[in-house]
Amino acid sequence: MSDTQFQHSDQRWLSFRIGGQLYAAPLAQVREVIRDGELTPVPGAAADVLGIRHLRGRIVPVLDGRRRLGLPADEQGGDADARLVMLIYGQHLVGLRVDAIGDLLTQNGSDIAPPLPGGAARADDPVHGVLPWQGGFVALLDVRRLCRLPEESEAA
Repeated sequence: MSDTQFQHSDQRWLSFRIGGQLYAAPLAQVREVIRDGELTPVPGAAADVLGIRHLRGRIVPVLDGRRRLGLPADEQGGDADARLVMLIYGQHLVGLRVDAIGDLLTQNGSDIAPPLPGGAARADDPVHGVLPWQGGFVALLDVRRLCRLPEESEAA
């Protein structure tokens, strides 16, 4: 898959926890992190769309990280640490609700392994690699696939 080739240079990732698992998005594609707040529901939207939110003059769709990644809902209602990670891809801005923000990771691209067997078989799987981290691993997300966005040319 040519669109998921890794650069072999230092890369920075913002990690966050969703459903007990660590995930990370490229820091270059994180616009900002904000507190969870009021969302306007969108009738007929996909099941993982929580709603839309106004952010400095823009209307931003917000995805439920748990639903998007096929994880169970949080039955304990531990929302105190929940945040919205505003992800950018081209001209698109999409919010992702996460359970908690983690660390900033800096790793050499050669440390990144392919996703676990079975996951990458789906063309829309947002996990495109794993990174060993503190005795476990961090699942690295492809922002375009995670947010179901079309590919954009660099000139756009």
